[in-house]
Amino acid sequence: MLAIGLGAAAPDPVYTVRDDGIVSASVGGAQGTLRIDPGAPALPILAKPYALRAGLKSGMFGLHYKVGPSGVHGVTAVTRLIVDGMEIRRRVGWFDTPYATGADGVIGPGGLPAPVVRFELHAPRPGERTLDLPLVDGGALIGNWGGLFGEIIVGGVPMKVRFDLHHRLSLASAGAAQRIAAAQGGALTGPVDQAEIAFGIARPVRRMTLTTPFVIGPMALNALHVRVSDYGNAATIRDADVTPDPEEIIVTGKAKRDPSRDRLSIGRDALEQCSSITFDKPAKRIRLSCL
Repeated sequence: MLAIGLGAAAPDPVYTVRDDGIVSASVGGAQGTLRIDPGAPALPILAKPYALRAGLKSGMFGLHYKVGPSGVHGVTAVTRLIVDGMEIRRRVGWFDTPYATGADGVIGPGGLPAPVVRFELHAPRPGERTLDLPLVDGGALIGNWGGLFGEIIVGGVPMKVRFDLHHRLSLASAGAAQRIAAAQGGALTGPVDQAEIAFGIARPVRRMTLTTPFVIGPMALNALHVRVSDYGNAATIRDADVTPDPEEIIVTGKAKRDPSRDRLSIGRDALEQCSSITFDKPAKRIRLSCL
C-alpha cells in the first residue's frame, strides 16, 4: 500500500518537475496525465472518469477528505501506474468531485519513487538564499498517503507548512493564525472573502496583517489570509476594523486545542520569490531557493 518501485532499473536519484507539472501517465494500461503537485497528497488522486476508463474496481478501503466542516467521500484501489516513465504499484483514490482540473489526476512528491523531487519554478536569480526545513509526513491511517510538509516552530511548538503552487493566497488555519498573530502582532483587516481549498470547496477567509514580518528563511510575510473558522477559531485575533468597546468582555472557551492540526499553506503570493523547491526524502529535508 506504500509506494514501491518496480522494474529492473532504480529510479534516478533526482526527479525534476518543470512548468505546470503535468506529465504523461498510465494507470492500469489507460493513458492519461497526472499533475505532480508539491501540495498534493502522496496518494494519487484520480479523476473519476480516468479511474473508470482504467477499469479500476474499488476495494474495501474508502476515503474521506475533509475541508473545514465540508468534505468529500471517495474509494480506493491498488493498481500499477507509470508516471513520466517511473513505474510504481500502489493504492490510488478517486472521488465524484475532481481534486483539480487540467489533468486526469494529481500526485504529491511523497507518492513518487524518486528519492529527491525538485520543482523548478523559474531560473535562479542573483542573491537567492536557501531555506532548509525538516520534512515531515502528514500522517494517515492507511500508509503514508497524507502528503509531505515542512516544519517550522511558532510559539515554541512545531507547525506543518505545505507549499501550494496552484493557489494564489498563503493561508493559515484559524489555530495556526492565532499562534502567528500572538508572535508577530497580527490583526484581521477587510471583509470576509472566499478561497478555494480543494475539490472546488471554498472556505471563508480574512486578511491578517502583521506588525512584525513573519520570517521563514529568506521569505518574509507581512500579511497572510486566515481560514477564520477551520481547525480553531480566529475570534481571539484582534480585528483592526472594529473599534474596541472599553466595557466589552471577551469570553473564551477553555477547551484544549490540538496544535498538531495547525497548518500554514504558502501560496504563489510568496513562492513567486523562489526558483525551486526540493523534497529530499532520504535526508528528510525540504529546501527552497528564494530571494
